[in-house]
Amino acid sequence: MITPESTVFLVDVDNTLLDNDHIQADLKRHLEREFGAASRDRYWTILEQLFTELGYRDYLGALQRYRAERPRDIHLLSMSSYLVDYPFANRLYPGALDVLERFRGWGPTVILSDGDVVFQPRKVERSGISEAVDGNVLIYIHKEAELEDIEQRYPARHYVLVDDKPRILAAVKEVWRDRVTTVLPRQGQYANDAAVVASGCHEFLSSTSSYRAHSATRLANPPPSALCKSITGTEDASPTLTCARLRPSRASLSAAPAVRRYRSPP
Repeated sequence: MITPESTVFLVDVDNTLLDNDHIQADLKRHLEREFGAASRDRYWTILEQLFTELGYRDYLGALQRYRAERPRDIHLLSMSSYLVDYPFANRLYPGALDVLERFRGWGPTVILSDGDVVFQPRKVERSGISEAVDGNVLIYIHKEAELEDIEQRYPARHYVLVDDKPRILAAVKEVWRDRVTTVLPRQGQYANDAAVVASGCHEFLSSTSSYRAHSATRLANPPPSALCKSITGTEDASPTLTCARLRPSRASLSAAPAVRRYRSPP
């Protein structure tokens, strides 16, 4: 029987540990340079269409769909190599692996991500993130719909979820309530979202790396003021930490099978 841990840390990848916005900018530049602006725009349109359909960005799936429109364009084969061999470690946020090491000193630490079955695991592996957490990696289609599976694999009395997407944090908070501390690093496309900054009470950091300087003393079942104090040294919200009360999206909790995982964690 697996004994529940006191606290398990669940950490997202894109725009939490990895600067995914920078990766996308690199990809756009490569597409324009190698194939032209029109091809870049068409590929990106397909990518966004797949995002709407799947709920995550399927870069290789978009390339396959784009190739179906141009079956004789052999040059497209080089695009798959660019994606698979991209130097993801160069796009880690400063101190990202140090943060994972710090978390591991406090409790079991698990990467919790969404994505396809090829590109996302490759990203996690080549960036060094998988090694940093001893291969404890979960990659789902819709992770917010898989909380029961997460609990079975990593039982805990309390969870700390670090993710750059307010929608994900709100959905998980709705289900786990006081059993989870939800943390939003203020980086990526939601960093300056006015609705997030202006509203009420998830726990938020200026960046993922700002966790390095703090202790885990009061992370388990903390009231908001206690967590603010443990992270910032004061019970008041400061530029380092902003609290936001978010409205959960029930649509985000629609059933989805957990068929995408990088390896078989406990």
